[in-house]
Amino acid sequence: MYSYEGLENKLAESGKSRVDLTRELGLSSRTVARISKGERLSQKTLNKIAAFLNCDASELFRVISENPVLQVLRDEKSAGISGGLYHELQVRMTYNSNHMEGSALSEEQTRLIFETSTIDAEDGIPVDDILETVHHFRAIDFCIDHAEDILTEEIIKELHYILKHDTQDASLSWFAVGDYKRRPNVVGGHETTRPNDVPGKMNDLLRAYNSRESVTIYDIIAFHAEFEKIHPFQAGNGRVGRLVALKECLKWNVVPFIIEDSKKLYYYRGLSEWDHERGYLEGTCLDGQDTFRRLLELFETLVF
Repeated sequence: MYSYEGLENKLAESGKSRVDLTRELGLSSRTVARISKGERLSQKTLNKIAAFLNCDASELFRVISENPVLQVLRDEKSAGISGGLYHELQVRMTYNSNHMEGSALSEEQTRLIFETSTIDAEDGIPVDDILETVHHFRAIDFCIDHAEDILTEEIIKELHYILKHDTQDASLSWFAVGDYKRRPNVVGGHETTRPNDVPGKMNDLLRAYNSRESVTIYDIIAFHAEFEKIHPFQAGNGRVGRLVALKECLKWNVVPFIIEDSKKLYYYRGLSEWDHERGYLEGTCLDGQDTFRRLLELFETLVF
């Protein structure tokens, strides 16, 4: 659904009315009626109105999500509100997801970077840890902005690029930032999909997932497990996989999950044993949902 509050404000500021949109721009009454109904206008129509009102088309409308959590995140992100749900999601998910992968930054340091774009100078903190923290903030923003888009290879690759660009890995000629791996890799001692087979496996996984008319938390967990088995990138698969899960939870009105660093051994066991016992990973991710629910309760956001 779309809100055209911005358009109404611009009309009021200019002394114009909806009648002027039909009379001076030649818009049909049906098109103008779509504004009242909160229906989407074509980009061509928006550009025409924006030129008439001497503003940018993006100022005329905003998307209203049926998912109240996604709407809160978008509103707080857009307004730059600190200390709310968006703020805490950024800090807590970024800290836990990065720390699980070996980042030396503490939660307090992660919070400082998000809030002030600075960090207290300390010996022993790799530059990549700082870069990937900032990149993870931007990757969460990307998930919020594109939450309602159909999940594609392009979106998944873009998340990998956001996370890994400008890092030391990106300087390696064989390390494909924003693209599938070129060298075989293992995870937890287990062989993963060979590089030549990754495109086909990912295509099959996405086709099966996107064929569903509705998606539950268990479907998202299953996609996550299969994604990690494929391990499509040279590195960064865990973080990208958890970001994809966040995006899909927001798309399907499912409570997202945050895997806490303190629970990582249960999480890794769940991934390792997925083919034999799905309950391990499902239980860990449901526990991560409870972690997110506590944030919703803290900020009195509707829990669904």
